[in-house]
Amino acid sequence: MHKYQHFTFLVRLLVSFLRLFLVVLTIMSAFRVYLFLNYGSSSVYTMMELINTFWLGMRLDASVLAYVFSLAVLIVFLVWVLNLRFIQKYLYPFFRIYFVFFFTVLFFLTFADLTYFSYFAEHSTLMIFGVFDDDTEALIHTALANYNVALLFFMVAAFFTFLYTLIFKILKQRETSLATYNLAKQALFFLAVIALVGLVGRGSVGLFPLAKDIPDVSADPFINKLPQTAGYAMLNSYEQYAKSKSGKYDLIKQSGFASKIDKAFEIHTANKDIDRVNLLNNLRYKTSKNEMLYKRNPHVVLVMVESFGMPVLAYQSESFNIMGRLEKHFKEDTLFTNFISSSNGTIVSLEPVLLNITARPNSTSFAQSEYLNTSFKQASAKVYQDAGYETSFVYGGDLSWRNIGSFVSRQGFEKVEGKASIASALGRDAKSISHDWGIFDGYVYNYVYEKLKNATKPQFIFILTTNNHPPYTVPGDYQSNSLKMSQDLKEHITGDLDLASQRFKDYAYALDMAGKFLDEVKGSKLSKDTFVAITADNNTVEGIMRYDDHYTQTKKVPFYIYMPEDLKPKEAIDTSLASSHKDIFPTLYNLSLYDQDYTAIGTSLLDKSALHCGFNDAGVIMAKDGGFKDTKAVSDEQKKCQEYYKATLAVTEYLVQSHK
Repeated sequence: MHKYQHFTFLVRLLVSFLRLFLVVLTIMSAFRVYLFLNYGSSSVYTMMELINTFWLGMRLDASVLAYVFSLAVLIVFLVWVLNLRFIQKYLYPFFRIYFVFFFTVLFFLTFADLTYFSYFAEHSTLMIFGVFDDDTEALIHTALANYNVALLFFMVAAFFTFLYTLIFKILKQRETSLATYNLAKQALFFLAVIALVGLVGRGSVGLFPLAKDIPDVSADPFINKLPQTAGYAMLNSYEQYAKSKSGKYDLIKQSGFASKIDKAFEIHTANKDIDRVNLLNNLRYKTSKNEMLYKRNPHVVLVMVESFGMPVLAYQSESFNIMGRLEKHFKEDTLFTNFISSSNGTIVSLEPVLLNITARPNSTSFAQSEYLNTSFKQASAKVYQDAGYETSFVYGGDLSWRNIGSFVSRQGFEKVEGKASIASALGRDAKSISHDWGIFDGYVYNYVYEKLKNATKPQFIFILTTNNHPPYTVPGDYQSNSLKMSQDLKEHITGDLDLASQRFKDYAYALDMAGKFLDEVKGSKLSKDTFVAITADNNTVEGIMRYDDHYTQTKKVPFYIYMPEDLKPKEAIDTSLASSHKDIFPTLYNLSLYDQDYTAIGTSLLDKSALHCGFNDAGVIMAKDGGFKDTKAVSDEQKKCQEYYKATLAVTEYLVQSHK
């Protein structure tokens, strides 16, 4: 066969691939229409949001299909490169079987996802793999009770019969005339096809692949769920499932308290006379009966600023004004200066704060584990909810990120608001006020400020911001302060100075916006009845800086509190206490709530009699006389904190496991 005829044959085969791609893409979109028609009747959306939803869903479907077709295209390319003309007669039969196999898998996953959605109103999560765990029988009974299995089996069989017929009909050799091309043009053609398949598979020309974090398109939760496709939902679910099931995670044993958990509680509570019948009773506390708080519920706002480490603030000056409007507030109000993050990533620092625990070393995120749908009884927001507050979790990014929207909705937050909700409330297009990770911090604060001003009942609001994160983007109209680095600062930077400059610009924006928010709160009537606390998830600048006292500085983040004047404690607060994320809510509860019960691993920083230590799950411990690495305690104070840390890990794990 002539070499040009060989190329023509392969082009015809690729054209049949394209036809099959478009047909299957249409079928996948039809399933999305089915979801919309069956479950979207109560949704609130605009026509543009609906169009964007289906367009995003189609792009995700196309991305999944691109992976299915990529191997097929590669095989065709190799047949051309190696000039394997003799196998032409086998190609169509082979690819019929190839696509029957892959589309059987794909649509089996699709039907499983549809079934899951019909029951949980969510696309597949790792819970779908419960069929392989202890609740197999219960799931079978549920299926038999809720579904006409015989009818569904018939419908599924009919669908696959239809699908296989389409595959065999489309992948049928046809004779068509094509222009001839020389080898160079043939090579360019194949390279273009491969590049196109790669682009469709990635789904985006932006910083991240489309499927990495599916963006919100609406303020309506259902509309935001609609674009997800079964292939990616199942893949993400399996990855989370595998992580949660890999190895035997026994933190109690690792901490040295196997078969002696009572001893861990004794050390943790500094009390030998503990309740041994119900150990969790030893973690229950009650706030004081502060007369100023009797029948008074001040607003409470806690902000977790992305990557806001403390060490770089030591270089604050007029020429390196990284703090902006936040500087005066840190000087005027309460700032704990020996406070460290519980972990070194956003989700693994966020969750312990939300759950009133300390971070567990080498564990997976709760929101990406078997605990995704667990409602933790000691969750921090539930205490405010029980006290009559309206509770809100406000995140500048997409709520699909790390399953955060689903997880926090079960932890005492009545309202869970992400990028789309915030943009909608502000009357802005989300894209116009966003960077790669979410809405610019300034707009998030604007939203929360309006929420506080218009509140008709006491508010507890947890804010998670997204600026100060690669690729370090600030609004185009933002005028940065001077950020000229001193020679001393340059000598402490181990990374690229140009990248550090870009990073500091975003860093300064994040801090300046927090300061602007405080200006607004303290400059309004809200100042008399609002607590504002600020912390951070981690100190990621540590990656490009060296420290003179590494363990004391490396994990430091702020814990700042603004308090209404008449609600400040009469006794001076010791802001030099060693502490960490676990201590945030016990402190806020005792400042803002009257005679309220709570359960927590941490300690109120108003309690002068307690041992105060900070814990980071990388094994960094903060004591009154400085930071140190676990097992490397030197002073008596450090040895006490080291023992306290081990006991606290065991107690935390005991509390977590009590929810199984």
